[in-house]
Amino acid sequence: MRPLRVVIVEDEAATARNLARLLTAIDDKIAIAATLPSVAESVTWFSDQANSYDLIFMDIRLADGISFDIFKQVAITKPVIFVTAYNDYALPAFKNNGIDYILKPFDEQEIARALQKHNDFFASNRDEAPALAVEAMLQQISLLTRSYKKSFLIHFREKLIPVEAIKIAWFYTTNEIVYAHTSDARQYIMEFTMEQLELQLDPQQFFRANRQFILNRDAITEVDFYFNGRLSIKVKPEPAESILISKARVPEFKSWMNR
Repeated sequence: MRPLRVVIVEDEAATARNLARLLTAIDDKIAIAATLPSVAESVTWFSDQANSYDLIFMDIRLADGISFDIFKQVAITKPVIFVTAYNDYALPAFKNNGIDYILKPFDEQEIARALQKHNDFFASNRDEAPALAVEAMLQQISLLTRSYKKSFLIHFREKLIPVEAIKIAWFYTTNEIVYAHTSDARQYIMEFTMEQLELQLDPQQFFRANRQFILNRDAITEVDFYFNGRLSIKVKPEPAESILISKARVPEFKSWMNR
C-alpha cells in the first residue's frame, strides 16, 4: 500500500514543521509531498502536480491572502483539512461534506481524528468522493470571504446615527433586547438579534463570549481565571454584569486571542 501523500499549506515555517512531525508520528505511512507557504506558490505547485498528492492540510489565512483564493485559480479535487487559529463560524459546515478542520495550537488527538475521518470517508470511493466534497465546500467559501459590517445605522432619539462597528466595545442582550455599548460609554438599542450580529461582525475582531455578550477584541483589558475552569473577562467600559467564558469555550477563546 502506497503512503498517504500530504501537502501542507502553511506560511509559518515552525508551525508547518510541527504539523509534519505530528502527522508522521501518528501514521508512519504518511509522506509529506510538499510544504507551501503562500497562495502564489500553492497555485503553481497544484497546477503542475495534480496527481502528486492525496490530502491537503491548509491554513486559511496566508501571508499573501486567504487560501480560498487558491481554489479560484486552480482545480483542487482532493480532500482538504483546514487549519485555523480560531473557530470561524462557517467551518462546521465543511464537516457535512467530508471536509474537516483543526484548530491551532495543534492537538495530536484532533489531527488523528481528522485523519481517521478522511480514511473512513474516502475509503469506498477515492476518485469521486473528494471532488464532490470540494465542490460542496466551495459553496461555503462565500461565507468566510464575505465582507463584514463596518458600521451600523442606529435609530436614536428620532434620528438615525451612524456608529462604526470598531467603536462598539460590546453587545449585550437582556429581556430579548440587544444593546450596543460603545468605547465612549454610549448605549444604543440594536434592531438585530445576537445571532444576526454574529453573522455580520468580523470574527477576527468580535467574539461571542456567551449567550449575553459579544466582545470587541480592543475592549478587553484583562482575563482572569475563574471558578470551575472558566475565565472572567474584563472590558472597558465595564458592564454591570460579569462576563464569563465557559470551560468548554476557553480553548476557542484563547486561540482567538492568540491569533
